[in-house]
Amino acid sequence: MQMNFVYRYLMICTLLGAAAHAQAAASLRNEIQLKLALRTSPPCCVVDARAEAQRKTRAIADALIFREGLKIKPTATVVVVADTDDRALAVARTIASAHPGKSVFAVEGGVSAWESVVGAITAELPGGRATEFVIPKNTCEQGPALQQLRTGPK
Repeated sequence: MQMNFVYRYLMICTLLGAAAHAQAAASLRNEIQLKLALRTSPPCCVVDARAEAQRKTRAIADALIFREGLKIKPTATVVVVADTDDRALAVARTIASAHPGKSVFAVEGGVSAWESVVGAITAELPGGRATEFVIPKNTCEQGPALQQLRTGPK
């Protein structure tokens, strides 16, 4: 009876550990997936794994240049941009293996896709595109709102 309990406990721990490891693995993400994933939590850093000539032609603002042995302390999702999708995924896997438990996204489509994602994220207003919203007095009480804020001109 007790051996059965120990076996189940070890099996559950193994499955939970595998699920956590799989969740934090590097993955290739397209523009739409990146926009959705980064809308709620912006990346802590962007790693530029492109060739030097490409970096000089189209620089990515505040990006870290990838080199072997690059040391980072990811506090949120890490984004990797490269010349090809295969290279981006390979670099993302390298970073993910050095930082288990952290999400690392390789950008599908390279720098053009990343610029589109950054443009979409920065263009959105905090809280959406509403022109006005209401702060209720209390969600359980009836009656007039405590305050109404307008985001657009009067």
